[in-house]
Amino acid sequence: MKGFTKEESSWIRYDWASSAYSIIISTAVFPLFYKASATEAGVSLSNSTAYLGYTIAIATFILALIGPILGTIADYQGMKKRFFTIFFTLGITFTAGLAFVPSGNWLMLLVVYTLAVLGSTGSNVFYDAFIVDVTTDKRMDRVSARGYGMGYIGSTIPFIISIAIIILAQTKVLPISMTLASQTAFIITAIWWGLFSIPMFKNVHQKHYIEREPQMVLQSFRRLGKTFKEIRKYRALFLFLLAYFFYIDGVGTIITMSTAYGTDLGISSTNLLIILFATQVVAWPFAILFGKLSERFTGKKMLYVGITVYIFVCIYAYFLETTTDFWILAMLVATSQGGIQALSRSYFAKLVPKANANEFFGFYNIFGKFASIMGPLMVGLTAQLTGNSSMGVFSLVILFVIGMVILAFVPEPEQQPQAPEIV
Repeated sequence: MKGFTKEESSWIRYDWASSAYSIIISTAVFPLFYKASATEAGVSLSNSTAYLGYTIAIATFILALIGPILGTIADYQGMKKRFFTIFFTLGITFTAGLAFVPSGNWLMLLVVYTLAVLGSTGSNVFYDAFIVDVTTDKRMDRVSARGYGMGYIGSTIPFIISIAIIILAQTKVLPISMTLASQTAFIITAIWWGLFSIPMFKNVHQKHYIEREPQMVLQSFRRLGKTFKEIRKYRALFLFLLAYFFYIDGVGTIITMSTAYGTDLGISSTNLLIILFATQVVAWPFAILFGKLSERFTGKKMLYVGITVYIFVCIYAYFLETTTDFWILAMLVATSQGGIQALSRSYFAKLVPKANANEFFGFYNIFGKFASIMGPLMVGLTAQLTGNSSMGVFSLVILFVIGMVILAFVPEPEQQPQAPEIV
């Protein structure tokens, strides 16, 4: 990859590999497949959306609880890749496992989906932490943004293949059922994810670490406790995490609930898949653009831009009526989705002590994942109480506003001295 080292390129390519899961399983095919199964079983549209939100909340709650301690253990030499491999294997196994759930068993689908979510999000905790091992602070915004950009464009390939199979099955061109077509998409996702993860396993290694010592688990708990006791030394880190907690909640909720929301609005499955494909294509250059603009205007200012766009998205969502409206909404999301995630990752990575990157990315995970509990619950509860999914999306405005206000008090990484390592 021109302009990037072998380590940077290999790290970036994992986004290319794993983003197939993000669009096909988290956002597009699985939610539609699940909604169809739930509807067939007599579950109402608003209730099935709520159950999906609750499932996401449960999975993220589990990972949020174990994230910091696993991250602290992973700071020891050689442990980061080991934990990454464990969660990667869990994710890829149960992503493929979705294809083998009996037709119509919507509850079992949610159980297998929970395990796939744990694997995917868990592996990303350690993948994100590897950014300190593959590049420098000065290049982090560019490398992180290129990762998201490559993820968006790379994921369109298995997505196109999956859409083609589903549409051809729907139009009877392929002599297979819609159920089998969707299950084929799950297998394609697992294969794509595994195949293009090979460079990550071969070329990315842990360079910043703590030397191993006896009773590593016990010592990890002690280091974690020391972090909390000396939290004032990490004020900038935790202030950023608090801001991140609120605004990333809204981002993640819109990503994971968008397809279910579109279904509730009466948008056809085919239109939803096409819209999501277009969103990936548009998000690719905008993610890279955010990285380049951050070098000129700073990452913090570009985060403000992304949050502002999302506030408008939530307000606009309340007034959605047509497929055209949903198209406009999706394109607005595409302009900022990758940028806000990429710059959040690199902004945080610049603040952390490098040898303790996994521990702090464990906190990054726990703040992000606990936030991901609140958003889907808000959407789910509001949808059930009002019978209107648009109200749930509109309620997310407050999360973005709070996040933006707190972010104003976070110093730029360049103005903040390196946080002390924990030993």
